[in-house]
Amino acid sequence: MLLKRFLAQHFRNLQDVDVSFDPNVNIFIGKNAQGKTNLLEAISFLASTRSHRTSNDKELIAFGQEYAKLSGTVQKSQVELDLRVLINKKGKKVWVNHLEQAKISAYVGRLNVVLFSPSDLELLKGAPAVRRRFMDQEFGQVNASYLYYASNYRQVLQQRNNYLRQLQFKRDKDLIFLSVLSDQLAGLAAEVIVRRFQYLTFLNQVAQKAYSQISEAREVLTLSYRPSIPGISKHDSTEAVYQTVKAYFEAQQAQEVKKGTTLAGPHRDDLEFDLDGSNAHAFASQGQQRSIALSLKLAEIQLVQHLTHEYPLLLLDDVMSELDHDRQRALLGYLHGKTQTFITTTDLTGISWEIIKQPRVYHIAAGKIKFVEGVEHG
Repeated sequence: MLLKRFLAQHFRNLQDVDVSFDPNVNIFIGKNAQGKTNLLEAISFLASTRSHRTSNDKELIAFGQEYAKLSGTVQKSQVELDLRVLINKKGKKVWVNHLEQAKISAYVGRLNVVLFSPSDLELLKGAPAVRRRFMDQEFGQVNASYLYYASNYRQVLQQRNNYLRQLQFKRDKDLIFLSVLSDQLAGLAAEVIVRRFQYLTFLNQVAQKAYSQISEAREVLTLSYRPSIPGISKHDSTEAVYQTVKAYFEAQQAQEVKKGTTLAGPHRDDLEFDLDGSNAHAFASQGQQRSIALSLKLAEIQLVQHLTHEYPLLLLDDVMSELDHDRQRALLGYLHGKTQTFITTTDLTGISWEIIKQPRVYHIAAGKIKFVEGVEHG
């Protein structure tokens, strides 16, 4: 999978970008606040129609402009695709080969990316919401049905919470309608939970191997999915999970009406990291955290390849300075010749050049990108 050409207009400080990329390694050099992260965010948004930095798409539109537009030419197997996303104050629209798609889910998955940034360390130290967002973004871009069920779960959850608040303040008293919403939400929850278990089982296997190599087998890494509703197992069928969730809603109905919110479900679940059985969220050193985050990214790449039979684009946003020589070598050596890679950095020092062969180097300043010829490195 390759992104051959990329255009951005009015996306943050990227005003009129039109750039062609190398199929192997592309490096973007620039001082802070010049647009390096914005570029990778834009490429990621072209793929997933979601930002890893904000949930408000309007923030992506450059100040004083009415819209932002992204487009790209993607080479996928023997097929070339033209992708386009338009963001305006009313929402966003997407096109594939100049045909507008009625649903975002019909668009997402045409281009796959894995983004690695310093904020990924928050996967361990951050709140559970960070890890849930990670699951939804990564699994949604490789499986249209996950995206569909997760999106519908959020919609019905909002409906149910709104109705619970009406019941809480005695503005309504129809418990039959609450039962209907509970049944709908339980069905959607089961679909999301079962898929999370499936994908995390695969991620766990690959991340364990990667961590073992990076850490020289000093500890064993384990990823575990933690449902907030008791009694759910990774071995359960979708029907079994549905029945468990439905029974929970029935048992907790009085308490949820009292509090005016849905107390448990995929929106309250968590992802846990353990090293040799000890909770890495609390006990992992900074070096161990970096190795876990790196292992997870390598596992993500393998998950995309496993599900789509194509390697995704890898976006490395200012992480080379965060990784020591051995971790850089583990990352770049693993990826060499497999993925089209995009690296942002403030300078070229500290990069393991013995792994990167003939990268294409660009300079970014004030949102403008310029190809740099004859760059010396090593």
